[in-house]
Amino acid sequence: MIHYHKINNLFGWLCLLIAFTTYVLTLEPSVSFWDCGEFISCAYRLQVSHQPGYPMFAMLGKLFSLLSFGDNTKVPYFTNLGSALASGVTVMFLFWTITALAKKLMVAKDEDISSSQMIAIMGAGLVGALAFAYTDTFWFSAVETIVFALSSLCTAVVFWAILKWEAHADEPGADKWIVLIAYIMGLSIGIHLLNLLTIPAISMVYYFHRYKSPTIKSSIVVFLISIVILGLVQYGIREYTIKIAAYSDLFFVNTLGLGFGSGAAFVFVAIIVLLVIAIRYSIRHKKTALNLALVCLAFIYFGYGSFIYTPIRAAANTNLNNTHPDNAFALNSYLNRTQYGDNPLLYGAQFDAKVIDQSEGSAMYRKGRNRYEVYGKKQNYVFDHNTLMPRMHSTEGDQDFAQNVQFYKQWLKLPDGQSPTFADNMKWMLSWQMYQMYWRYFLWNFVGRYNDLDGQTSTASTDGNWTSGIFDGARHLPKSIINSNTYTPLYALPLVLGLLGMIYHFKQRRGDATIIALLWFFTGLAIVLYVNQVNLQPRERDYSYVGSFYAFAIWIGLGVLALYDAARRKINARSAALASVVTCLLVAPVLLARQEWGDHDRSTKMIPHDMAYNFLISCPKNAILFTFGDNDTYSLWYDQEVEGIRPDVRIVCNSLLGMDWYIHQMDKPMNQSAPLPLTMPFEKYRLGTRDVIAYNDAKIPGSVDVKDVFDFITSDDSRTKVQYQNGETMNYLPTKNFKLTIKPDEVLKNGVITAQQKDKLTKEMEWKYPTNYIFKDNLAIMDVIAHNNWRRPICFSLGFGPESMGGLHPYAYKEGFVYHLIPFEADTSVQNQLSKVNSQVMYNNVMTKFKFGNFKYARYLDPIAKTEFYPFMETTFHDLAQGLIKDGRNDLALNVLHKFDQEMPDINPNIDSAHRKLMLAQVAYKLNDKELANRYVKGIDSYLTDQLAYNYTLLQNKPEALNSNEVQFQLYVLNGLADTTKNYKETALHHQYQAQLDDYGNKFAALLNRQ
Repeated sequence: MIHYHKINNLFGWLCLLIAFTTYVLTLEPSVSFWDCGEFISCAYRLQVSHQPGYPMFAMLGKLFSLLSFGDNTKVPYFTNLGSALASGVTVMFLFWTITALAKKLMVAKDEDISSSQMIAIMGAGLVGALAFAYTDTFWFSAVETIVFALSSLCTAVVFWAILKWEAHADEPGADKWIVLIAYIMGLSIGIHLLNLLTIPAISMVYYFHRYKSPTIKSSIVVFLISIVILGLVQYGIREYTIKIAAYSDLFFVNTLGLGFGSGAAFVFVAIIVLLVIAIRYSIRHKKTALNLALVCLAFIYFGYGSFIYTPIRAAANTNLNNTHPDNAFALNSYLNRTQYGDNPLLYGAQFDAKVIDQSEGSAMYRKGRNRYEVYGKKQNYVFDHNTLMPRMHSTEGDQDFAQNVQFYKQWLKLPDGQSPTFADNMKWMLSWQMYQMYWRYFLWNFVGRYNDLDGQTSTASTDGNWTSGIFDGARHLPKSIINSNTYTPLYALPLVLGLLGMIYHFKQRRGDATIIALLWFFTGLAIVLYVNQVNLQPRERDYSYVGSFYAFAIWIGLGVLALYDAARRKINARSAALASVVTCLLVAPVLLARQEWGDHDRSTKMIPHDMAYNFLISCPKNAILFTFGDNDTYSLWYDQEVEGIRPDVRIVCNSLLGMDWYIHQMDKPMNQSAPLPLTMPFEKYRLGTRDVIAYNDAKIPGSVDVKDVFDFITSDDSRTKVQYQNGETMNYLPTKNFKLTIKPDEVLKNGVITAQQKDKLTKEMEWKYPTNYIFKDNLAIMDVIAHNNWRRPICFSLGFGPESMGGLHPYAYKEGFVYHLIPFEADTSVQNQLSKVNSQVMYNNVMTKFKFGNFKYARYLDPIAKTEFYPFMETTFHDLAQGLIKDGRNDLALNVLHKFDQEMPDINPNIDSAHRKLMLAQVAYKLNDKELANRYVKGIDSYLTDQLAYNYTLLQNKPEALNSNEVQFQLYVLNGLADTTKNYKETALHHQYQAQLDDYGNKFAALLNRQ
């Protein structure tokens, strides 16, 4: 047995070494896209990240950041390394979990282990653990600073710990493993809540061991009790502890006149005292079960205590301070993600339900100067009809209501005016929520994947979809898929092996197999049911289900035993063990590693860092930069907060600007940037005040100065308000026609323009506000526009469109990755107002300051790089070249094209990119660089004909999967190639492209007519 333990430990550490080495070799060297920039910034400077907060993750990240030894550019490498290490340790604990289960299958208790059994057990652990190490979803999180690596480690440790308890449960002191599980769960709340979903499986392990003859009835009872325990931890401890503390604080502050936090402190002290008293009671009266429960409760609270970090750091007014949770009520809202709203679970309204009545619920409190204040009451809505299991939920108050409804109808092909039935809800749940948002991800990891594009928004049947690769040869897939390192067919071999392991497990030890099934269900499909997501998400959500893939990997390991058990009936046991292990290593971890490596090797990519740098470096000195979403904000936060790049620029995230706490933060200095020029006092924009201002046409002729409009809609004068049917009076927007008078000397003095550009200034900026509502973010932007007086440059990131800019786009000029607001005379001759450039400034930024993230030579380009930032580069270089041509600087325009060709790969990620590349080719032809232009059009043609050939095959074999709009656009671009080459006298190319256009046009027309 000692021999077994040594070998088991050795191979476990070997798994850690292999996995960790893999992740270090493929580690992203700097910041990654999405939340990573925020997490690194919050870890490095101990700040407060987005709801519900990840304090333990931040503190551990801080420890790893210290390994940079003062070189701030290395901070993300070492925080990424923290994820790699956590992921490697997760693989090690998975190995030990699989071998523990495998040993129970192969060897009776206290029985000696034969050499063949040892090989089979260790092989099972290696196959399952290393297969999981190389799965798509787990590997993705292992090489960047994200919570899911540490969360997976917590899951691995607690499940391994319950198996350790089971192995020693009849020995004195074995319950220490249960206490360890409780403590890890408490800590995990400060990392991610996914770990709590292991409670049902852990409870069943405890039950099956303590009760040797379980019945179906008692098993169901214990299972239901485990759900109650999960609810008590999730709601009773995590949520209601803070809620009780908040209302206690309300009493202590508002009634007793004590300071903020006094009531919360009283509750926490009371919990400690009560636990101590109760534990002493359980010891004195020898109540073992009660003692274990109380000690576990205490250790959950010890772990949960990491959240004391949140109000402490919030009170320190850190630069990143999401919701500013420095008091009990704000912390309660923060933990419960109040900002994101609630989704109905078992009963509620669906998208066509109408509100027929409403009532006021409990009061909502916020921190005032010396006491808590009521800022409103929760609204309880009564709908004209409700349904069980409302999966297609969205009400008219939701910001994305119209988009949600349209998508529901499109997905289910519901005709307008038809109310969805219960069956429609179930169809939506099964087809979208379960298949599209879970099973598709599951199959990515164990069957294979076409590419890494977002499968939610793409209309192509291959994008973001799973494939085994077995039948792909007959489908004539386009080269853009087959030749890409994101094409990862696994031939379903890991899935088959896992299913064999599952069947074998259920046959041999049904109780243990049921526990793994519970772990798989609760960390997978149960999340789908509980979260009840609205349709389109900002990104793919596979990372949420990594615990489910972990559970299935256990069965992949046990698949080795299934093959061994079958093989040893025909050949000797040792040969059967070796053959089974080698075969399974090849069809699972080796295959996965080979296929997935190219899709996960981020070691040569600096794109998120450099693109963020380009946003910041494009800004004039002391600029105010309005950013739009995650990927043009979080990486910028990292560049500024960690590396100190352009600390003079004030980054303002538009998606947060609708929150009073964020506007309040913008009213304070940050790094080297002054506060925003806001004139509105906090009382006029705080939560519950001017959350939305509706347009009510006052028939005012002409345009009104934006300052006067702002003063009107923020006035407390009753004459500036209208009364609504419910009796409430609110400010309103009296006109959409705004203007701003320009003082040329003021604009010149503040460096907005050069002296040579003074004659281009307009006397008055006039614009029309594009929507019928002014939300709080629009109100704050209006305040800045009205009162900045051109003292600081105002810029918008490339993510902004005309509506997001509030109609200011006629005065927005590109100067790199930003639009700079400049009061030039509006140029109505320009069709696309957002293509205008301030050419000399932009030329200097792009040609001498821009960084390119190794875009051209990186071994892997992620979807955001290809579909968001590559287009940014295409349009940036195209618009700059066109602007320089317009200014008579053809020489500089040619330099711009050559710079793009030098720094950027010649790729066509999609048809839109191909169209933009055609426009670059047209500019190259215009500048007489036919070599460059011809190379681009040949690349576009190769892409188009490849896509058209595939779509023609699709139309022949599976016409319902064809996107006819995409085909029309492909033919349109091909027509553009023919016309362009004709116009620039490239006769041979023109004849080639015209012939292709005629050929495919006729083919598609004939086939469509036949159908």
